[in-house]
Amino acid sequence: MKKVWGLLVVITLVAVVISGCSTLGAESQTLTMAWLPNESGEDIKSARDVIGKVIEDATGKKVEHVTTTDYIIAIESIANGNADLAFLGPQSYIEANNKNDKVQAMVVPTGKSGTLDDAVYHSWLAVKKGNEDMYKDGEIFKIDSIAGKKFSFVSNSSTSGFKVPSAGIVTYFGKMDAHKGLEAEDLLEGGSSNFFSEVMYGGSHQGSAVNLITGKAEVAAFCDTCVNNYVELIEGEANTPGAVYKVKADAAEPFNTVVGEEFVLISVTPVLNSPFVVNKEKVDDETVKQIVDALTSEETANNGSIFIIKDSGITGLFSKTGDERFLAVEDKWFDPIRALSK
Repeated sequence: MKKVWGLLVVITLVAVVISGCSTLGAESQTLTMAWLPNESGEDIKSARDVIGKVIEDATGKKVEHVTTTDYIIAIESIANGNADLAFLGPQSYIEANNKNDKVQAMVVPTGKSGTLDDAVYHSWLAVKKGNEDMYKDGEIFKIDSIAGKKFSFVSNSSTSGFKVPSAGIVTYFGKMDAHKGLEAEDLLEGGSSNFFSEVMYGGSHQGSAVNLITGKAEVAAFCDTCVNNYVELIEGEANTPGAVYKVKADAAEPFNTVVGEEFVLISVTPVLNSPFVVNKEKVDDETVKQIVDALTSEETANNGSIFIIKDSGITGLFSKTGDERFLAVEDKWFDPIRALSK
């Protein structure tokens, strides 16, 4: 009887192992990619799909896209293995990597030079058109007057929508006697005794911009690349204080209700570009290499549905103004962002 029982146990264990292997094999034929709220809109579905197609062609695996409404969902998904791949901001990547060091950066889009030297986007502080003069000292824009205002961040897991602007605010105001000891944590909530009278979070860069345009916030932080599809420069030089932007007539949600509204930049800070990342617990080295090789190829660099030429009529995530492409990047490239938390 003992022999029979032992045999049954062995058969059961073998069945479990075989079942587990077959399930793992099935799962390995699909790569799940998570996207932050900024890149989750229906208007840029085609942009997500074309990047997924590049990965599918390179790996022979199906790519399933997971859109999100919250930064934390995307971060947790890649960190806990519910997602295999993700497109994250630098701060979101660092948070995911802190949770699981098997989450590693693969590639980032370069700057116009085609190198990592100018691989940056821009963190903006903006105000509604008509209110900009209160943030000027003569002809120079200064942020002194943001203290006590209603302020909109994106998410405290956003690089350009929280980490970079909050670090800049703390550095600037921390030198003043009235704000000595100011820390980034002091900016998380508003109140009569706090730095801001009210603090709100847009949930996405688009949401933060709309908080400003609709008058919920007096000052807002958001980035250039996340709103480029919805606004156009109408005055001044792009990505410089004083530049005036207007919501396009054909802007998609959530800007479709604020068409024609204008805002002015009062502060602009360069930020390291965002990475495509992988959870190496879920994706083997050969597949990672296939993905990196495909994304960094000349074919992808010249794909007009990925790197969008101005006035092409195509809606996408990345612009082509020069030699932009994807380049492989290592974790340590993001150390300057990590340093903001020290």
